[in-house]
Amino acid sequence: MAKPHLLFLCTGNAARSVMAGAIAAQVVPGARVTTAGTLVIEGQPMSMRTRRALSAIGKNAEGHRSRQLRDTDLADVDVIVAFAAEHVHYVRRTHPDAAARTATLKRLVRDLPSTEGPFADRLAGLDLANTTLEPWEDVIDPAAGDQFIFNECAEEILDLLGRLAAEVARDDQW
Repeated sequence: MAKPHLLFLCTGNAARSVMAGAIAAQVVPGARVTTAGTLVIEGQPMSMRTRRALSAIGKNAEGHRSRQLRDTDLADVDVIVAFAAEHVHYVRRTHPDAAARTATLKRLVRDLPSTEGPFADRLAGLDLANTTLEPWEDVIDPAAGDQFIFNECAEEILDLLGRLAAEVARDDQW
Protein backbone atom coordinates (compact mmCIF):
# COMPACT_ATOMS: atom_id res chain seq x y z
CA MET A 1 0.00 0.00 0.00
CA ALA A 2 1.07 3.58 -0.60
CA LYS A 3 2.72 5.34 2.29
CA PRO A 4 1.99 8.96 3.18
CA HIS A 5 3.88 11.78 1.51
CA LEU A 6 4.66 14.48 4.07
CA LEU A 7 6.12 17.83 3.09
CA PHE A 8 7.69 19.91 5.87
CA LEU A 9 7.78 23.64 5.21
CA CYS A 10 9.67 26.39 7.04
CA THR A 11 11.25 29.65 5.94
CA GLY A 12 14.82 28.90 4.84
CA ASN A 13 14.72 25.09 4.73
CA ALA A 14 17.74 25.16 7.00
CA ALA A 15 16.47 24.34 10.51
CA ARG A 16 12.87 23.38 11.43
CA SER A 17 11.89 21.59 8.22
CA VAL A 18 15.28 19.87 8.07
CA MET A 19 14.89 18.64 11.65
CA ALA A 20 11.35 17.46 10.93
CA GLY A 21 12.39 15.64 7.76
CA ALA A 22 15.15 13.76 9.57
CA ILE A 23 12.85 12.88 12.47
CA ALA A 24 9.86 11.88 10.31
CA ALA A 25 12.02 9.52 8.28
CA GLN A 26 12.32 7.44 11.45
CA VAL A 27 9.07 8.03 13.36
CA VAL A 28 6.73 7.60 10.37
CA PRO A 29 8.08 4.35 8.88
CA GLY A 30 7.77 4.15 5.13
CA ALA A 31 6.66 7.76 4.73
CA ARG A 32 7.93 9.74 1.80
CA VAL A 33 9.39 12.94 3.23
CA THR A 34 10.09 16.18 1.40
CA THR A 35 11.36 19.43 2.92
CA ALA A 36 11.23 22.92 1.46
CA GLY A 37 11.16 26.58 2.39
CA THR A 38 9.23 29.71 1.57
CA LEU A 39 12.23 32.07 1.24
CA VAL A 40 15.26 30.02 0.34
CA ILE A 41 18.76 30.48 -0.96
CA GLU A 42 18.90 27.31 -3.05
CA GLY A 43 21.49 24.66 -2.40
CA GLN A 44 22.70 25.72 1.04
CA PRO A 45 23.63 23.08 3.62
CA MET A 46 21.95 23.08 7.01
CA SER A 47 23.63 25.16 9.66
CA MET A 48 26.10 23.62 12.08
CA ARG A 49 23.66 24.38 14.91
CA THR A 50 20.95 22.37 13.11
CA ARG A 51 23.42 19.52 12.56
CA ARG A 52 24.39 19.53 16.26
CA ALA A 53 20.74 19.68 17.41
CA LEU A 54 19.90 16.68 15.24
CA SER A 55 22.93 14.80 16.52
CA ALA A 56 21.84 15.50 20.10
CA ILE A 57 18.60 13.57 19.46
CA GLY A 58 20.28 10.82 17.46
CA LYS A 59 19.22 11.98 13.98
CA ASN A 60 20.96 13.35 10.91
CA ALA A 61 20.16 14.86 7.54
CA GLU A 62 23.43 14.27 5.73
CA GLY A 63 23.56 15.76 2.29
CA HIS A 64 20.67 18.16 2.87
CA ARG A 65 20.57 21.19 0.58
CA SER A 66 17.99 23.93 0.92
CA ARG A 67 15.27 24.24 -1.68
CA GLN A 68 12.35 26.51 -2.43
CA LEU A 69 8.83 25.04 -2.43
CA ARG A 70 7.81 24.29 -6.02
CA ASP A 71 4.48 23.52 -7.68
CA THR A 72 5.85 20.11 -8.64
CA ASP A 73 6.37 19.27 -4.96
CA LEU A 74 2.65 19.42 -4.25
CA ALA A 75 1.04 17.04 -6.75
CA ASP A 76 1.10 13.92 -4.58
CA VAL A 77 1.65 15.37 -1.10
CA ASP A 78 -0.84 14.12 1.50
CA VAL A 79 -0.15 16.92 3.97
CA ILE A 80 2.02 20.02 4.08
CA VAL A 81 3.23 20.46 7.64
CA ALA A 82 4.19 24.06 8.36
CA PHE A 83 6.00 25.46 11.38
CA ALA A 84 4.41 28.89 11.56
CA ALA A 85 1.28 30.70 10.45
CA GLU A 86 3.36 32.63 7.90
CA HIS A 87 4.13 29.36 6.08
CA VAL A 88 0.44 28.42 5.89
CA HIS A 89 -0.36 31.92 4.59
CA TYR A 90 2.37 31.49 1.98
CA VAL A 91 0.79 28.27 0.69
CA ARG A 92 -2.67 29.83 0.69
CA ARG A 93 -1.34 32.76 -1.34
CA THR A 94 1.00 31.00 -3.78
CA HIS A 95 -0.40 27.45 -3.99
CA PRO A 96 -4.13 27.81 -3.18
CA ASP A 97 -4.96 24.32 -4.47
CA ALA A 98 -2.84 22.88 -1.63
CA ALA A 99 -4.34 25.04 1.14
CA ALA A 100 -6.79 22.34 2.27
CA ARG A 101 -3.84 20.02 2.95
CA THR A 102 -1.70 22.59 4.78
CA ALA A 103 -1.56 23.14 8.53
CA THR A 104 0.89 23.91 11.27
CA LEU A 105 2.39 20.94 13.07
CA LYS A 106 0.89 22.07 16.37
CA ARG A 107 -2.63 22.38 14.89
CA LEU A 108 -2.43 18.90 13.38
CA VAL A 109 -1.28 17.44 16.69
CA ARG A 110 -4.08 19.22 18.54
CA ASP A 111 -6.96 18.65 16.10
CA LEU A 112 -6.41 15.29 14.36
CA PRO A 113 -7.03 13.14 17.46
CA SER A 114 -10.67 14.29 17.54
CA THR A 115 -11.34 13.08 13.96
CA GLU A 116 -12.33 9.72 12.50
CA GLY A 117 -11.91 8.00 9.15
CA PRO A 118 -9.17 7.90 6.54
CA PHE A 119 -6.44 10.52 6.89
CA ALA A 120 -7.51 12.50 3.79
CA ASP A 121 -11.08 12.71 5.09
CA ARG A 122 -9.85 13.71 8.53
CA LEU A 123 -7.79 16.53 7.01
CA ALA A 124 -10.73 17.66 4.89
CA GLY A 125 -12.92 17.76 7.99
CA LEU A 126 -10.55 20.26 9.61
CA ASP A 127 -11.34 22.83 6.86
CA LEU A 128 -7.69 23.88 6.85
CA ALA A 129 -7.99 26.29 3.92
CA ASN A 130 -10.32 28.47 6.00
CA THR A 131 -8.94 27.99 9.49
CA THR A 132 -7.97 31.13 11.35
CA LEU A 133 -4.34 30.79 12.36
CA GLU A 134 -3.31 31.64 15.90
CA PRO A 135 -0.01 32.60 17.61
CA TRP A 136 0.18 29.36 19.66
CA GLU A 137 0.67 27.38 16.45
CA ASP A 138 4.22 28.57 15.71
CA VAL A 139 7.28 26.49 16.48
CA ILE A 140 9.80 29.19 17.28
CA ASP A 141 12.42 29.70 14.57
CA PRO A 142 15.81 29.03 16.17
CA ALA A 143 17.73 30.82 13.40
CA ALA A 144 19.06 33.70 15.50
CA GLY A 145 19.45 31.64 18.64
CA ASP A 146 22.28 29.89 20.42
CA GLN A 147 22.81 26.14 20.26
CA PHE A 148 20.48 25.45 23.20
CA ILE A 149 17.62 27.12 21.25
CA PHE A 150 18.27 24.77 18.31
CA ASN A 151 18.38 21.81 20.70
CA GLU A 152 15.08 22.83 22.31
CA CYS A 153 13.53 23.24 18.86
CA ALA A 154 14.68 19.76 17.79
CA GLU A 155 13.29 18.25 21.00
CA GLU A 156 9.95 20.01 20.52
CA ILE A 157 9.69 18.82 16.91
CA LEU A 158 10.62 15.28 17.98
CA ASP A 159 7.80 15.29 20.55
CA LEU A 160 5.24 16.80 18.16
CA LEU A 161 6.14 14.43 15.32
CA GLY A 162 5.84 11.44 17.62
CA ARG A 163 2.27 12.51 18.29
CA LEU A 164 1.56 13.23 14.61
CA ALA A 165 2.99 9.83 13.65
CA ALA A 166 0.38 8.18 15.88
CA GLU A 167 -2.34 10.01 13.95
CA VAL A 168 -0.89 9.07 10.57
CA ALA A 169 -0.60 5.44 11.71
CA ARG A 170 -4.35 5.36 12.48
CA ASP A 171 -5.06 5.37 8.75
CA ASP A 172 -5.34 1.78 7.55
CA GLN A 173 -4.82 2.89 3.93
CA TRP A 174 -1.14 3.08 4.73
